[in-house]
Amino acid sequence: MHVQVDTRTAEKTAPLTPDAQTLRLDKERRAGVCMHLTSLPGPHGIGEIGREARAFVDSLAAAGLRIWQFLPTGPTAYGDSPYQPLSTYAGNPMLIELRELCELGLLDEAELQPLCDLPVDNVDYGALIPVKSTLLAKAAERFRAQTTTSLHDEFANYLERNGRVWLNDYALFRTLKRAHGDRPWTEWNLAYRRREQDALDKFIATHDTELYAIKFCEFIFDKQWQALRDHARETGVLLFGDMPIYIALDSADAWANREILRLDHDGQPAAVAGVPPDYFSEDGQLWGNPLYDWAYHERSGFGWWVERMRHTLSLVDVVRIDHFRGFEAYWSVPFGAETARDGAWEQGPNDAIFDALHDQLGDMPIVAEDLGAITPAVDELRMRHRMPGMSVLQFMIDDPNFDLESIGADSVCYTGTHDNDTTVGWYHGGPGDVRTAEQIAMTQHNAQRPIGGNPDNNHWAMNNTAFSTAACHAIVPMQDFLGLGSEARINTPGSSANNWRWRLQADAFDAALQERIAQLATDHAR
Repeated sequence: MHVQVDTRTAEKTAPLTPDAQTLRLDKERRAGVCMHLTSLPGPHGIGEIGREARAFVDSLAAAGLRIWQFLPTGPTAYGDSPYQPLSTYAGNPMLIELRELCELGLLDEAELQPLCDLPVDNVDYGALIPVKSTLLAKAAERFRAQTTTSLHDEFANYLERNGRVWLNDYALFRTLKRAHGDRPWTEWNLAYRRREQDALDKFIATHDTELYAIKFCEFIFDKQWQALRDHARETGVLLFGDMPIYIALDSADAWANREILRLDHDGQPAAVAGVPPDYFSEDGQLWGNPLYDWAYHERSGFGWWVERMRHTLSLVDVVRIDHFRGFEAYWSVPFGAETARDGAWEQGPNDAIFDALHDQLGDMPIVAEDLGAITPAVDELRMRHRMPGMSVLQFMIDDPNFDLESIGADSVCYTGTHDNDTTVGWYHGGPGDVRTAEQIAMTQHNAQRPIGGNPDNNHWAMNNTAFSTAACHAIVPMQDFLGLGSEARINTPGSSANNWRWRLQADAFDAALQERIAQLATDHAR
């Protein structure tokens, strides 16, 4: 993927103090929910972006919630983490609603029965993926065999818009990966690893069916997604997406665009990403993502980032950039290190990337994930570009010097995030909690003021606190609206087992809960 870009130098954005008048989000106070798409209820083993997603939007509107925040929607690999997608552009085909393919005559209802036998309250990716992948391939084969229809014209237009930008490389990457036993591309045959054109041309000629199926699935994903977005707009609900700062080494983006990364000729990184040791981790966190060649990005006018952001904003109304502090300075760990201890801070692109994005795309509705080791320089970068940051009540209350009054209009307030335990689990100390009994007791002591001295109703009091702050938006994980414990936690950082599996029970988000949330939103003018 090599995009022609405008390399004009943008004027520096004037320093600003972000408030409700200057944020790149509108100044209207809103409340919302954070719940990933896989957690939607439904009959086929995983949440889907069709009718259940549209029905969820209706429920949000009834509850007075006007934001739906979810995790990255790209295709996942080993570990099923949405934060290590195989592409920054592609949608996860596992999220496609298959009943809509039945309505198009591409599948038969009876063929969906194996999916109906999967558990409805806990995602089983191991059982889901092979069955659904087979059905999607069958639908693609039948679509190709049909006579020309208006849908075929839409497909042709989709290929024209996306083929050279990213889709052709992505389909080829996925097909080559499958041909190599799903091994990372750095372990493929040398000719494919180095993208030798003769070898790629021969492979394409003999794998036409597989390439077509992947492109068809991306077309269907996009068609269903745009229907969801249209419905959300009509209903007054904003879709709030999530963009990881880094890309996975084992991704179509890295394979096809290795010049954007610090990689050698065979794809091995010189250094990888992470965060340094801190109070919570003696070894820091070793993420392992390859680092960007920021000098290349600046020379090219940040064209890859412009196209990435342009595509993201074609899908969502607001986007959170994960690990925003990495644009000011990032933790670089030598490749092969066993922990993040041996890393060092290196300078990021700072203003240059956001000047380029603004020059090409104008004002962008971006929220900066500014958690962790934040310095005044990081805050100043965020403020100069008028981006709200994040305030997480669980983190704040764990600090004995916390001050709720410090949450201003330039913030999105959360009870917790996808990386936290649920509020009930956090308050009582769930399984695997790294805090000592004394620390948990201190948390409960600190929480008395914001939760009103009511430990039996701590989750609802925390929800109320988030809504009551001056933050421009207040976002609550669905598990905290429901008052669920640690069993409903969706992710435990540092653990690769049993993450991303929680699902909403079909009848849990009922009219009574919707009415209670709507009253909370009204009480706090959201």
